[in-house]
Amino acid sequence: MAANYTINIVRTLASAAATKPIKPPVQVFGLDGRYASALYSAASKMKQLDIVEKDLENVKKTLNADTTLKEYLHNPVIKRNLKVEAVKQMAAKIKLTPPSVNLLALLAENGRINRLAGVTSAFSTIMAGHRGDLRCEVTTAKELDEELKKELQTVLKAFAKKGENIILELKVDPSIIGGMIVSIGDKYVDMSVASKIKKYTQVIQAAV
Repeated sequence: MAANYTINIVRTLASAAATKPIKPPVQVFGLDGRYASALYSAASKMKQLDIVEKDLENVKKTLNADTTLKEYLHNPVIKRNLKVEAVKQMAAKIKLTPPSVNLLALLAENGRINRLAGVTSAFSTIMAGHRGDLRCEVTTAKELDEELKKELQTVLKAFAKKGENIILELKVDPSIIGGMIVSIGDKYVDMSVASKIKKYTQVIQAAV
């Protein structure tokens, strides 16, 4: 039963992406990007893009509120077929649409449910492009004050095309030490102190 369900998931989600796929307006990279692009293609064909975007937000809120379920899904000891059943039950409870259910089940079946946050982020980038917005994610070591936020907004506007709105998402990650990491649409720039230290360390080690 589980095997048949998995086959159906793959056919439903992958066929929409592989057979005459609908290309996303913004290119997203890596494994997360491939899942997000397949989801965009499937949701586009079913005319459920906005609903799927809300689905992913609901899933995020549900998992943040239900830490037991979140830990269960991320536990490597739990069998994949059990995780598939768990996401199906969650999907039924919060009334997710078929494309969203298929994505979650496919991630669980492939042992990649821990990539859900990355897939959600990539899908948000695609949807921003779909709406004519430019999604910018900026990570700093500590929270920016209002003056710096305004300066950042001004700088980022230079990257926007005519008619595009800047959607700025700020994140704090003390591990980068200083500087910032900027993701603008499909562009990524790492200007963190941590990355510079890593680079210099590699240069020193290579010289020894």
